Amino acid sequence: MLDTIISLAVALSLGLLIGLERGWQERAAAEGSRLAGIRTFGLIGLLGGLWELLARDAGEVLMGFAFLGFALVMVISHVAEARHSKDYGVTTLVAALITFLLGALVVRGHRAIATAGAVVTTILLSLKPILHRWLQRIEANELAAALKLLLVSVVILPVLPDRGYGPWQVLNPYEIWSLVALMAAISFTAYCAIKIAGAEKGILLTGFLGGLVSSTVVSVHLARLVSKVGARVLAAGVLIACATMFVRVLFIAAIVNPNLLPPLLLPLVSVGIVAFGAATLLALHGWRQELVGPLKLRNPVELGQALQFGFLLALIVFLTKAMQLWLGERGLYLVAGISGMGDVDAITISLARLARVDVPVQVAAAGVLIATLVNTITKAALVMFLGGKKIANYLVWPLVIGLLIGAFAAAAFMR
Repeated sequence: MLDTIISLAVALSLGLLIGLERGWQERAAAEGSRLAGIRTFGLIGLLGGLWELLARDAGEVLMGFAFLGFALVMVISHVAEARHSKDYGVTTLVAALITFLLGALVVRGHRAIATAGAVVTTILLSLKPILHRWLQRIEANELAAALKLLLVSVVILPVLPDRGYGPWQVLNPYEIWSLVALMAAISFTAYCAIKIAGAEKGILLTGFLGGLVSSTVVSVHLARLVSKVGARVLAAGVLIACATMFVRVLFIAAIVNPNLLPPLLLPLVSVGIVAFGAATLLALHGWRQELVGPLKLRNPVELGQALQFGFLLALIVFLTKAMQLWLGERGLYLVAGISGMGDVDAITISLARLARVDVPVQVAAAGVLIATLVNTITKAALVMFLGGKKIANYLVWPLVIGLLIGAFAAAAFMR
């Protein structure tokens, strides 16, 4: 009996929670003009719990008819309100139906699921202005590209063969494309964050978020602004982008092969901390300084770009295996260095895969560190070439110190 009373109380509370948000959103409406407010939503949750209680004895069919009857009443009420207010939105109607079901779930014994559902529903309802602003910032070609990649990943990925092809059977279509989708998801998240926040929000924010998409593109863009923005804050943005690259590499390696996390953690985190710390010191004055000129990042979920990365990944997977068999560890390090000049993600994924069966973890970790080292040096050289002595004075020493600390950390761990 006590448990039933508690369940009904929870059902009532969940209804009140959702009703609180709905009532606040429509607080300016005249009394009696709303489809449902805080009290009504509380009663809807309780009603769902009570019907579920009755259905225990009368059978599941009763619960089905109860829900259909309640839905019919709510639809009729909504139509009547819409004719008067000319507001044809069905959000409150759908929220009421969900509240009824959540109340039933509580009494059925799924209290945790119902509570989580009520919280998520309330949060989603409250995010209407933010979600609408996000939609206004998304361009048609970006939405189309994302949908195309989802189509390829969700529809085609499950039917791709999960077996090796080619020399040494190193090319697995399913695994390669799943990793392409993973990289696109990581990059697209940061890409959307930049689009939503806007690059004009600040150089450091752009450096951080842009570093998750392409630290090289962001660094080059910042270097070109040296005549318009202070060199100190630009160098800080470049350092943030570089540090973010280390975090991204660590994350990717840990997902593909968790065994790589221990040997990579200390070196990459050490360099990242030095870069973040130096950026903070440089940006103490002017960290809110705005960017001059648009930051042009390619949409990471364009189908063509995804296919390019997939081809690059397959090529590097093949080369790393071939060089391992031909030159041993030196071959892996050679491929890592060459790959790091352009892209560090593909070689990270390739070495992480090899470390599962064919290559010692320490060797794979050393290859990843070489790739990040070469990538950082290449990036710094480009920035100093474009930005000149002004930005080089602030950029060189933090990177040199960070890379030396990272090298000592790597040597100490792999000894």
